[in-house]
Amino acid sequence: MKLGIISDIHSNLEALTKGLEILREAKVDEIVCLGDIVGYGANPNECIDLVQQHCSVVLMGNHDQAAVDLEAAEYFTAHARAAAHWTAGKLTQDHQAYIRSLALTGTREGAYLVHASPLEPSEWRYILSESDARRAFPQFTERICFVGHSHVPGVFAETGGRDKVSRDDRFLVNVGSVGQPRDGDPRLSIGVFDSDRWEYRNIRAEYDATRARRKILDAGLPAILGERLLRGM
Repeated sequence: MKLGIISDIHSNLEALTKGLEILREAKVDEIVCLGDIVGYGANPNECIDLVQQHCSVVLMGNHDQAAVDLEAAEYFTAHARAAAHWTAGKLTQDHQAYIRSLALTGTREGAYLVHASPLEPSEWRYILSESDARRAFPQFTERICFVGHSHVPGVFAETGGRDKVSRDDRFLVNVGSVGQPRDGDPRLSIGVFDSDRWEYRNIRAEYDATRARRKILDAGLPAILGERLLRGM
């Protein structure tokens, strides 16, 4: 099975629409979403609708949680907190209920799925380094785990030193961010996992970031949330 994997959409409708188009062209059998559908961007309801339509598994991210529980946003930066409050005021009641129904973890095609880290998923820990990954590996039994949250794509092998998924090791894979990349590359980031071949491919693609930025400015959201889309930061 070919599994499309998306994460950290952050209400960026332009990026999500392009990402779904790419996954259709890749002929994936299913799509899963690792969370943070909302937050930062200007189209939270539209993005939730698309995720509901296209994804077989959807997890909760920390920005999803904050949009329905503003106390969780108190630990955010000022710009992220402002976006959480704006999003909370825009979500429909049905979409609020949908977000509250989402689980923190899941499994699909032999893969463990979580938004942030298998280590205490509700604490929203980042996996940015080999040492972060080492602490996470004992927390799941599957041979591969897919995460998002950091917005930085990468592959970690349990034995270290490799960045390509294979059958002879266990792996932790960050698929990057659809709607707000932070690795200096403004292109959207998504993943495709072939569970028959046991192969993983990260896909980067341009989308209409200028339009997404303009929507953020027009909505009265902090300008930096739009500017960073053009820089991938």
